Amino acid sequence: MKFDPWNPEFVAHPYGVYADLRENDPVSFFEPTGQWLIARHADVNALLRDRRLGRSYLHTASHEAFGREPEPEFQEPFWRVVRAGMLDVEPPVHTRLRRLVSKAFTPRMVESLRPRVRRIARELADGLVERGGGDLLAEVAEPLPVTVIAEMLGVPEADRHLLRPWSADICGMYELNPSLDAQHTAVRAAAEFAEYLRELARSRKDQPGDDLISALAQVVDDGDRLTEDELIGTCVLLLNAGHEATVNVTGNGWWSLFRNPAELERLRNDRTLMPTAIEELLRWDTPLQMFERWVLEDIEVGGVTIPRGVEIGLLFGSANRDPEVFPDPDRLDIGRVDNPHISFGAGIHFCLGAPLARVELVESFTALLDAAPKLELVEEPVWKPGYIIRGLESLRVTVTG
Repeated sequence: MKFDPWNPEFVAHPYGVYADLRENDPVSFFEPTGQWLIARHADVNALLRDRRLGRSYLHTASHEAFGREPEPEFQEPFWRVVRAGMLDVEPPVHTRLRRLVSKAFTPRMVESLRPRVRRIARELADGLVERGGGDLLAEVAEPLPVTVIAEMLGVPEADRHLLRPWSADICGMYELNPSLDAQHTAVRAAAEFAEYLRELARSRKDQPGDDLISALAQVVDDGDRLTEDELIGTCVLLLNAGHEATVNVTGNGWWSLFRNPAELERLRNDRTLMPTAIEELLRWDTPLQMFERWVLEDIEVGGVTIPRGVEIGLLFGSANRDPEVFPDPDRLDIGRVDNPHISFGAGIHFCLGAPLARVELVESFTALLDAAPKLELVEEPVWKPGYIIRGLESLRVTVTG
């Protein structure tokens, strides 16, 4: 089997292909997407920090000057929303946005959420137990981050059912060569979510509350503040990045534990291992398999020259299984201490929401282990077709005893 992100068999079992790439072709050109694939941890880690690469090139040149085709006109509403946040922009815009958002999204604020996250996680876990089991993804993994983010943003409970579909549809644009239908769906979702947030933000401007939208609207740094579009772009990013990743780490993580029953039993018997277990689950089957960057200046990686104007695919899933960094990398070890995985990225684009994700994951796994010590898998799950954001369709479990 070769690298083929549209092949369900590869999506389900990519790690053998990654091992071959690391060993024999660590810097390779993938013709179908016109990307250079980077497979080794050292290279991926270094390039994430290399300012000769960027999430965007538009701060240096127009599409035409960079040798790229302009984006289709119908995509404009999508990119207007996305580029108002910090993920797809570069310094100095990125520096300014991250500084402002960090003033509201502080470690203290995140830690203050833990009791609410714990309450929500326990309620969801108890509900699953009362029903005797069900789809762990739909009934626990998905509702938790949506509820937390909705509470953070101050989204009324009656509107929260809108968030998950918007998030999934927007993230469809980030898959490799998305279909025209997926592109239109992402554009529509971005426009709808932006309009919803615009109305919410304006109401909070007049009547601020104890929520992140109100806090972001009030952030001022030397007279500088977020514009309305930047506030909206930030909230869209928080939903998409915080929600999709946490859902898939939960699903992939439980599937990893079910496939490694000795490690699951080890965690059941020793909850002090929970912090290292979460980091190991993030490493062993990371939900973000590839992170893309544009080459802004000619670079050399592993003796290969990669020219300005092309895109590289940083293979997080491969880097996290590199034996040069992780002893016995294909073994799940929930007590692994030296674990420099890159599932949250590195450099200036390191995930701002990583502390919140860790809180949610610790509380979610703990709640399920407490409420359902005999949680068992009903059937082998099926992977969704997406490769970049990789997760399961469902994870059906039963609660016995």
